[in-house]
Amino acid sequence: MKVQVTRRAQAQLDRVAVWWDENRELAPEAFDEDIAEAFSLLSVQPAVGTPVINARTQGVRRLHLARIHYYLYYRVRGGQVQVLSIWHTARGRGPTL
Repeated sequence: MKVQVTRRAQAQLDRVAVWWDENRELAPEAFDEDIAEAFSLLSVQPAVGTPVINARTQGVRRLHLARIHYYLYYRVRGGQVQVLSIWHTARGRGPTL
């Protein structure tokens, strides 16, 4: 299954990637590696994430990226996985979706 990233999610991913490069000297590749791994996993097992109950949009799931402490929010739509947002686990409640 193809993984598509929304504009909003791509902007978030870009911001986090820049921050990660500037602030995580001990594991500079961790963010890029974990995102690539998550996209690969979602392409073959799109139901792997936990359903998000309080989302306004139907069918939203989140995948916990434990090593980098982020959630990847996504849904399956039209035969593809749509990445909607990336959210740090320490930010309290999740994004508005």
